[in-house]
Amino acid sequence: MGNFGTPLALWARGGASLTQLTDTAVALTGTRWASGYGNTVAADFGYELARAGVTVVGGGSAGVDESAHRAALASEGRTVVVLPCGVDQTYPREHARLYGDVIERGGLLVSEYPIGALAVQARLTARCRLLAALTSATVIVEAGQRSFALATARAATALGRRVYGVPGSIHSTSSKGVNELLRTGAATAVTSVEHINYQDGLR
Repeated sequence: MGNFGTPLALWARGGASLTQLTDTAVALTGTRWASGYGNTVAADFGYELARAGVTVVGGGSAGVDESAHRAALASEGRTVVVLPCGVDQTYPREHARLYGDVIERGGLLVSEYPIGALAVQARLTARCRLLAALTSATVIVEAGQRSFALATARAATALGRRVYGVPGSIHSTSSKGVNELLRTGAATAVTSVEHINYQDGLR
């Protein structure tokens, strides 16, 4: 994982194989304070990707990530949640039922932190590089200028993964980060899942 550091170990909760689930996988992530537009796009992308046999990987946070996970489940597809804590913990706490559904329907909870580890600020940031490393492409749906999703985009770039961004309103603070990625060429604009190249696997 290059300069972002390689985890000493990974813990997983669920009955599926992480290797098989991430053979064809895309990270869908963005702000916890997603707008209606952001949640709708995340759900649309999550549903269509999962229906196409792509594993949807996210951080389990409220907003964009949650919408993507739920949509993947609704399509009867596969989804993986990367946690900033031990896989025996629930973060955020209100997602206990969601995580139960992920496991029950053949997905996984994954973490680089041991059983009992709690979510702290540094681990929220570190989680971003694992999101990028487990997938061949990262899609930023909606992200402000200080969003953790931007750290995921940087990690994906450092790892040689593809980075995509969904354009947002220039008047929305929740889109300033992703729009800046697009303006600087750090991400490729996508408005449909057909624009996402996930077929070539990890580079």
